Amino acid sequence: MTVYNFSAGPAMLPAKVMERAQAEFCNYKDCGNGIVELSHRGALFTEVIERAEQNFRDIMGISDDYAVCFIQGGASMQFAMLAMNLLEKGKSADYADTGVWSAKAFKEAKLFGDAKLVCSSKETKYDHIPAFDTWTRNPNATYLHITSNNTVAGTQYAKFPEVLPGVPMIADMSSDIMSRKINVNDFGLIYAGAQKNLGPSGVALVVIRKDLAERTPENVPTMLRYSTYIENRSLFNTPPTFAIYMLALVTDWVKEVGGLDVIEKWNDEKAAKLYAYLDKSEFYRSPVAKDSRSKMNVVFRTPSEELDAAFVKAAAAEQLTGLKGHRLVGGIRASIYNAMPLAGVEKLIAFMDDFASKNA
Repeated sequence: MTVYNFSAGPAMLPAKVMERAQAEFCNYKDCGNGIVELSHRGALFTEVIERAEQNFRDIMGISDDYAVCFIQGGASMQFAMLAMNLLEKGKSADYADTGVWSAKAFKEAKLFGDAKLVCSSKETKYDHIPAFDTWTRNPNATYLHITSNNTVAGTQYAKFPEVLPGVPMIADMSSDIMSRKINVNDFGLIYAGAQKNLGPSGVALVVIRKDLAERTPENVPTMLRYSTYIENRSLFNTPPTFAIYMLALVTDWVKEVGGLDVIEKWNDEKAAKLYAYLDKSEFYRSPVAKDSRSKMNVVFRTPSEELDAAFVKAAAAEQLTGLKGHRLVGGIRASIYNAMPLAGVEKLIAFMDDFASKNA
């Protein structure tokens, strides 16, 4: 029986990717060594990291004005690293507070300089993305930081704010990277932990406009400077080789299935079907404003916390796993990233219908 993993991350990966990784794990390209044994400076791994970068550039439409870096530490390290590099002395940075992770990023930024909130939906438990006309933006800010998708609360930007002249937009796209078409040129920097749509945990992918890396103050340590990764093609020290290899396989798969045109269509269809069921249900409810709903993380509730827990337990027995809501908010969360097939969503809906009929 197929197990459908709805975990928010580390998340489900495409079956073809897992099968290929299994085949190459112990003997990569008949070299006699497993993929995790390859030297990061050898020809075989050089091909892997170059393929991973080029695939991602092709998929996302990234120009030569941007560098693509593979950095250890996950997205959480980027909360501090981007501020250390880009929060210029004597200026302030703007932050949009739309969820738990954006709040953490804001907290880290304040350790290195002046940062201000342009909006916040905390008072309503992050149930929406505040309307852009309510934001109090600084036209002289050193940058604007947003979190494009909020895994805990289940919200997502349907569109992005206007880019002000001289104020680069920085986005944490950890949970919706490579799930839809975007214009990378609208952003100064994009960062994402890999463990949602890119591969396993262990690496953060950073896309940075090359001129921004020149802002870094001289007192920033070598390993925390974006220029170190740009100048050394992410090979200043030993990178997370297996995570990068898996990212290469995942991006191979995205290209094989038709790129973001196909991926976005799949994601739209899955989310539309699940939200349509929730909207007509009298048993389940979604706490998220309709215009802010995430297509990656669908959060919902039953009539009680006891039933939420029973739902998660019963679903797991039916091979629908990872549905427990985040520990901070509880409830139920179905993460339907790129690798989740429509069949998984349809099986979840059928289970939801059955559970509701038995517990209404």
